[in-house]
Amino acid sequence: MAQTSSSETPETTPTVPHRRGAVLFVFVTVLLDIMALGMVAPILPALVRQFVSGNTSEAAVIYGVFNAIFALMQFFCSPLVGSLSDRFGRRPLILASNVGLGLSYAAMAWAPSLIFLFIGRVVSGVTGASFAIASAYVADTTPQEKRATAYGLLGAAFGLGLVLGPGIGGMLGSYDIRLPLYVAAGFSLANAGYGLLVLPESLPRDLRVDFSWRRANPIGALVLLRRHPELSGLAGVSFISTLAQVSLPSTIVLYATYRYGWTLRTLGVTLTLVGVALVLAQVFAVPRAIKWLGNRKSIIAGLLFGALGMIVAGLAPTGDILWLGIPILALWGIFGAAAASLMTRHVSAAEQGQLQGATSSLTGISELVGPLIFPFVFAWFVRPGQPVALSGAPFLLASALLVLGAVWAWWATRPEADPLAADD
Repeated sequence: MAQTSSSETPETTPTVPHRRGAVLFVFVTVLLDIMALGMVAPILPALVRQFVSGNTSEAAVIYGVFNAIFALMQFFCSPLVGSLSDRFGRRPLILASNVGLGLSYAAMAWAPSLIFLFIGRVVSGVTGASFAIASAYVADTTPQEKRATAYGLLGAAFGLGLVLGPGIGGMLGSYDIRLPLYVAAGFSLANAGYGLLVLPESLPRDLRVDFSWRRANPIGALVLLRRHPELSGLAGVSFISTLAQVSLPSTIVLYATYRYGWTLRTLGVTLTLVGVALVLAQVFAVPRAIKWLGNRKSIIAGLLFGALGMIVAGLAPTGDILWLGIPILALWGIFGAAAASLMTRHVSAAEQGQLQGATSSLTGISELVGPLIFPFVFAWFVRPGQPVALSGAPFLLASALLVLGAVWAWWATRPEADPLAADD
């Protein structure tokens, strides 16, 4: 019978033994999921554009709505999946997520119209929660003092997926725009098959909690943040960071096509360079920055690097200048690992899944709001008859948000507000 484990404190959180095959699977899960997303990234806006006869402004609006619906599904389903994983374990939820993603990509590849493409996007939003559960799996299996490094490795898997995915997607898309979707479906289903063979459960039965709709709904999941006030500031900063980050996937393909005339192949190469930079940053810069600066200063530094990179992206007169901003943007990753490490230290083992569900809910809100802001800002500044031509406006707006986030992070993590910050 599940227990609540309410007596556990963050300082005495137990972990299950470290298992090499399980850790490798979590890494591969994130890698293949992000690789699939990366393969789709260069071609989905172009596919939407085909359905609207090449109208860039209209395609930006529709693509923004598609992304908003994806985020809406994530918002409602991520806390549900997180709470289910606290009740039934991580393994079945990770595997179900992979199967669902594979089927959704297959449906999108087949789609004969925008409505079918839309349905596939909805399904992918419902099932695309494996990263949150993988994060909870890491919390289950990793001691507190090693979690920043472990989350850095997840970030490296994320970056490696971006390295391989967009290049493959751009290459395949130049032959057949739907082919990357079929291959992405194959990756997700293959990952599910791999997990059936090697993935053990990470959450012991005596640490599981009874399922509750109060905790599983998006608002209920956020109650955890209110119950741990020291998490609220970090959660708010993470929301702002994710909101700013949404400006890239929601507009970069249409922006680069419009401003620089890039082809799918060039877009794939560029997104691959982003992935290379992310991997290098996560492997080399993130652990050193956190060790040297501590979590608090790393959080602020990461946000400021992101703000500077966004300025470069928004003002770059040529694609070559845009590429110069990629390494700067990659250092934004310092924020994510440091913030995730600090947040997990405030809750018990029995609440790790709920924490991931709550943070995923905030991510879902930002990814719901972002596509309703940045593509529309882009569409406004590229519409016919617009007196002020500023197609990079979405990235300049994102930069301003990150500066705001850095100020908030400095305030929220001061030692008197967060006693753990004094140790960092």
